[in-house]
Amino acid sequence: MLRTAVDAQVRLARHPDHSSAVTATLTGPDPYLARATVLSAHGFRWTSDETMTLARIDHDEPHYADQAARALREDGATVEIDPALQEEIDTEWTYGNAPTHWQWLTRDEIREATAEAQRIHDDIAAGRLVIHRHAQDGWTTVAVGTYQDGKSVHLHGEDYVRQETMDYDSEPEAVADFHRQYTVAVRPGPAPLTRIERAAAGVLSAPHVEMPVPATAQTAAPAEPLSKMVPVYAADPGDHEALLNDFLAANGEWERYRPHDETTIASHESLALRVEFLHEAAHGDNAWTVAAYESPVGERLWHAAVTPTTPLEITKALLNSLASGNGWGSGTAAAVTKETLAEATRPLAETGWPQTVRARLIEWTAPDAEPAGVSFDTVAATKPNGSTDTWTVWGGNTPHQPTWAVRLSTHTPAALLQDITFELAYGQGHRKRRTSTARTPSRLTTQPAIPRPANPVTRPAATR
Repeated sequence: MLRTAVDAQVRLARHPDHSSAVTATLTGPDPYLARATVLSAHGFRWTSDETMTLARIDHDEPHYADQAARALREDGATVEIDPALQEEIDTEWTYGNAPTHWQWLTRDEIREATAEAQRIHDDIAAGRLVIHRHAQDGWTTVAVGTYQDGKSVHLHGEDYVRQETMDYDSEPEAVADFHRQYTVAVRPGPAPLTRIERAAAGVLSAPHVEMPVPATAQTAAPAEPLSKMVPVYAADPGDHEALLNDFLAANGEWERYRPHDETTIASHESLALRVEFLHEAAHGDNAWTVAAYESPVGERLWHAAVTPTTPLEITKALLNSLASGNGWGSGTAAAVTKETLAEATRPLAETGWPQTVRARLIEWTAPDAEPAGVSFDTVAATKPNGSTDTWTVWGGNTPHQPTWAVRLSTHTPAALLQDITFELAYGQGHRKRRTSTARTPSRLTTQPAIPRPANPVTRPAATR
């Protein structure tokens, strides 16, 4: 294939705020071609009008920057490499916290393994691989997810040692097997970002810069709006109809009934848990209603209602919690204590959601600019039988007129509430780009997280 000569100056240097990231400063008449043909292909992303940045989770940026420089020079570009970066390129580093079996691998074989881990990370960040569940397996994290092409996989490890361990033909099969293997350790959605992931995302946090469009392409049809990763409470609603079908397919103990065209009912085999789905729910309706009973003929213990505009991941967390056995409450006689509130909202406290106490409400609000929150009505909690909506999980607009809401009664089990607040605190979802708002990079958004071991890369004395 013929190459197009690139008439551009490129200067590569170490990033000032990241130990291994690399910056590429572009000057000259046509930086668009330099990005389109070379730098983007090697992982660089625009972070200002003239600068692109390469930040990876395998800490191998100098190697890939060198590969990009070679390709640029082949295309006729003038490339300058800062001496400090050149020293990094010329130095063979080793991983100080590497798996034992890596000692038998060559440097190229290790680089091939870390490049695969980087590919998995990039697929998750771009939404090509959606993570359904994760769990802590001893010293590391495991997860289950599905690619856009339909293949589902189990993942093992974090950062540069993450790998695919099992392939499945369907999501329900993969999720069910994941639950069988990790049982009570399973949590909804992706795991919190590791220290390495947060550091890489941090240097890519500059406002998104549009790629310059050459004159020959200005008449082309506009591209479809792209989605970006956002905190889950700011995500688009998603396909709730498909969620219902996936839930029933993955959980054989739940049976489907359709008493009429507008409604489908999912009933647990115990006949004491019931989920009702309204197919054509309008904005003011509840798309989902959930109820738990003492027995098939006993009194209702608790209930919940979900609006059709609720982000899919929040609704999925509720359903998955039911499927995992967290739907059984302690009865309407049990009082709601400070310990209950603390257990239900622990993920919010862990991630820095401010708490306020008013005359009637205890509220937790999202720590960023996207409006969202959780409120507990202390007056409603004192009503007989706990039948009143006491908990409200909401997002968008204002607490009084939210874009979406999940409302739950007083005696909703704390474990189920914690699954929802965990997703609220740590989860991410997709939202189509709004042309009226500022654009941000299409990448993993960093969320406040509890510091935890993340298999950091340590660099011992270099061997040349």
